[in-house]
Amino acid sequence: MTATPYRRTRARQVLLALAALLCTLVPHAPAAAAQDRGGAEVVGVTRVAERQVDLSVRSSALGDRTVKVRLLTPDGWNPKDHRRHWPTLWLLHGCCGDYTSWTSRTDVAGIKSLRNVLVVMPEAGWNGWYSDWWNYGQGGAPAWETFHTKELRRLLESDWGAGGRRVVAGLSMGGQGALMYAARHPGMFRAAAAYSGSAHPLLNDESVHRIMAFFAGQGDDPRKVWGDPVAQRAVWAAHDPYHLARHLTRLPVYLSCGDGTAGPLDPPGATDALEADFNRQNHALADALNRLGARRLTTHFYGPGTHTWAYWQRELHASLPMLLRGLGVRG
Repeated sequence: MTATPYRRTRARQVLLALAALLCTLVPHAPAAAAQDRGGAEVVGVTRVAERQVDLSVRSSALGDRTVKVRLLTPDGWNPKDHRRHWPTLWLLHGCCGDYTSWTSRTDVAGIKSLRNVLVVMPEAGWNGWYSDWWNYGQGGAPAWETFHTKELRRLLESDWGAGGRRVVAGLSMGGQGALMYAARHPGMFRAAAAYSGSAHPLLNDESVHRIMAFFAGQGDDPRKVWGDPVAQRAVWAAHDPYHLARHLTRLPVYLSCGDGTAGPLDPPGATDALEADFNRQNHALADALNRLGARRLTTHFYGPGTHTWAYWQRELHASLPMLLRGLGVRG
């Protein structure tokens, strides 16, 4: 029996409805959208203060986890204007901090010389160490380095006004991240600054044991990050700024650290074994860079001082002229 036009139309409507329903049930649709954006997509935007915008970003590199990225926006910033792109400062937080640390603990939001710069403050995990985790040789999530240097960079430069002129700075774990990213991704950053950074985690057993304790911070097996420091020494060296020093010789680099004793911004009698360890690491990296002929190295090893925010705010200000020159921005 031949179907009537009504029946053909009704059947088509049913098929279309079923197709629409199936589209809403396919679990991979968001992942496909993220893949189109280089593995990440913005799923939420919140204005938290004047010139401060938080992006909620879902990342394939982080196992489809959604994390926050805070932007400190320049004057005249308009993400809808795809013709204008801004010089960009990546500002990395330390261990036990998050994407809000720099704005909540320093005066970065009020620095006038940054009003012509887009400042990117990404989440990096409580103890993510700016690394694609080894995970017993299997790789996979979390892949913080891939998230920052590929997914997030492409997303920001496509849709949020970030330009191709970039510099990077960070404290502690973020100082190591800044040096690693500048060394491991030649051409991505025009200058790097590290404040009390973990600059040579393979320096000695004390340094190795200390960073392994950080790796284990939230109940993780510390070997998941870079593996065993002996069996996977090559993986460790690939994330150790000292062993990457040859890739930093042509960049402006700023290293600063205290020696772990009470300084002018500390209470009397304060001591800090972590800062003392990082001080030795930073001296080792500076010596390596000098041996390699680095001509654009600035060091501020200021002696007394502990692992605290008051010094990192001061060092951000001290290094800004170098960072802004790298961006081609007048301070």
